[in-house]
Amino acid sequence: MDNKPNIVYLNGQYMPVEKATVSVMDRGFLFGDSVYEVIPVFGKNLLRIDGHLLRLQNSLNRISLPNPHDDDEWQAIFTDLLEKNNGEDCAIYLQISRGAYAKRDLSVKTPAGRPTVFAMVFQVTPPDIDVLSAGISAITVDDFRWNACDIKTTSLLANVMLRQQASDANVEDAILVKNGIVTEGTASNVFIVKNSVLVTPPMGRLLLPGITRDLVIEIANNNAILIEERELKEAELYAADEIWMTSSTREIAPVIRLNGKAVGSGKAGPMWKRVMDLYQQYKQQLRNGDVK
Repeated sequence: MDNKPNIVYLNGQYMPVEKATVSVMDRGFLFGDSVYEVIPVFGKNLLRIDGHLLRLQNSLNRISLPNPHDDDEWQAIFTDLLEKNNGEDCAIYLQISRGAYAKRDLSVKTPAGRPTVFAMVFQVTPPDIDVLSAGISAITVDDFRWNACDIKTTSLLANVMLRQQASDANVEDAILVKNGIVTEGTASNVFIVKNSVLVTPPMGRLLLPGITRDLVIEIANNNAILIEERELKEAELYAADEIWMTSSTREIAPVIRLNGKAVGSGKAGPMWKRVMDLYQQYKQQLRNGDVK
């Protein structure tokens, strides 16, 4: 979005990003006491907006923070942001913190602060299909995070540390494993393909519900592709025909090497190619306004 306006939303006002400021006493800054969402936009149409707002509500419920807006109000904010930023293919970042309190205190009982609400549009370069099909490399790492990973919180230090392990190993990402069970990636969900069956870990407190994950499952169900949502053992990664990592910005990335060894044929597999083609068709329908 070079040479275009960079207008953000902060607490009911639209302003240039350089004018937007938040108090140093804000609990999002002091404690990471905040939640967020990232919503892809294609042709000014938001991807699965209902799913994103539901996940936002679930995160707010989990930290006992009232939602400052209803769905229609959020939609109006997003529409205004896209218009003010000439948004086409991009993404909306939304963050809600518990707000600024008079003193630094873990207690949230008194006095009650007003939530800080921030949203912005940022450019997302759509993955080049040829580059994406070349695949990524990953390692497995110990998932030492807390048992509330279903909250999409800005408290991402553990994820940063885990991604750094991947960077130090000169690979693109890490697949997290807790007690021999696969949870997710550092910022993505994990799928494997074995004998033409898709397998992905079930929802729960150990991983974040993924909107792209849900869309992949829907695509599979609509196209007679067998899929299982069940516990996925680490050992199954090494016997998999294909491994994928999915997220709103990464979309569906095939993992072709894991811990230095080839996954399957060492190339993006036929199931990935089939599902990715269907995903691309869905994106084009969204741009055309034919789906939500």
